Amino acid sequence: MAPQVLIPQSADEAATLYGDGEGITVFAGGTILMPELASGRIRPERALLLHASGLSGIRSDGGVIRIGAMTPVAALVDGPVPWLLSIYATHVADYEVRQSATIGGNICAPPGRESQRGDLGAALIALGARVRSAGKGGERTEAVEDFLSGDRSGRLVLEIEIDVDAARKSGASGKRRKHAHSYAIANVAIAERDGELRVAVAGVGPTAVRCRSVEASRDPQDVLEDVDPVDDAVATAEYRRQILPLLVREALDRLETE
Repeated sequence: MAPQVLIPQSADEAATLYGDGEGITVFAGGTILMPELASGRIRPERALLLHASGLSGIRSDGGVIRIGAMTPVAALVDGPVPWLLSIYATHVADYEVRQSATIGGNICAPPGRESQRGDLGAALIALGARVRSAGKGGERTEAVEDFLSGDRSGRLVLEIEIDVDAARKSGASGKRRKHAHSYAIANVAIAERDGELRVAVAGVGPTAVRCRSVEASRDPQDVLEDVDPVDDAVATAEYRRQILPLLVREALDRLETE
C-alpha cells in the first residue's frame, strides 16, 4: 500500500502534521532516505515532505544566526555563517550531495552501516549551537550536544541557532578517506570565546561528541576519555584512537582569530 504523503506549507503546519512522530518518515534532502527506500529497507506509513515548508534559509536576528533545517549544506559553504561551520560544510560528501543534503538531515542522520555520518555536528557543538525542534511535549530548544545524545526519534528539527559572537578563535582538523563522497575518518572542531574553550569530535562514532575533558585540561590525549571510536569500512577504531590526539593538537595549534 502506498504511503500517505503530507506536504506542509509552513513550519507550523509541518510541526502539526508531524505530531509525536509516530509512523512518520521525514523527507528532507533525501540523500540518506532515497537509497533506503529504493532498497526496501524503509517502508513508510506516512511521508512528511518538507520542501514547501518554509524551513530553509539563513538569517540574522538579534545577535543570533538562524538556519532553517531544510537549508542545503551547499548554502553553508559561502553563506553568512561562522568560518568553522563553513569549512566543515565544504568537505561534506561531494558537490551534488551538498546541493541536496540539509543541515537538519545532517544532524538527524542515523548511524551508517559502513561509515559515520553527521559531519557538521563537531562544528555546531564547538560553536555552542542550539537545536529548535518540535515533537511530543511541544517545541523546545536545546544544545546540539544534548539533542544528539538524547532520543531524537520523536523530534522534528525546525531550526539551528548560533550566536553571532559564538567564537573569537576557531581551529579545525580532520582526516578523510579519499573517495568521491569524501568519507570522514575523524573531525575535530574547536572554538574559543572569552577564554572558554569548546572542543568537539565527529566522524568516529554514531554522533558528534563534546570533549569536556580536553576543554578542562587542554591535553589532546584526554580526547580518548570523551569518545569511543568504532570500526567501520572507512577506518578501524584503533586507528582512530591513534590519530585523534594528533588531530586535537593540530586543531589547538590552528586556533585563529575569526
